[in-house]
Amino acid sequence: MKQQPHASLALLSISLMATSQLAGCINQTTPALDATFGNAVRAARQAQTLKPGPPEQNDPTQGLDAKAAVNLIERYQDSYKSPPKTFEVLNLGGAVSGQ
Repeated sequence: MKQQPHASLALLSISLMATSQLAGCINQTTPALDATFGNAVRAARQAQTLKPGPPEQNDPTQGLDAKAAVNLIERYQDSYKSPPKTFEVLNLGGAVSGQ
């Protein structure tokens, strides 16, 4: 079935109107949002920074000595080699279900 010329012209004009209306939405700006864009990220990064000053003014970070750090890492890695020990919960003074 062949389309009528006026039907394709109407379809073309409707699509052009819809496209122009959508293009109008793209050009809108949000100055209130643009002025504060990224503030949350900057605040979170600043809150997570231990020493925000220049590196040459900071003292070394306090922490573990090398031997303790090595032992800590080894214990952490060994914890994944075997499952943790299980234990039984004692029900002292509580009601036993099913009775």
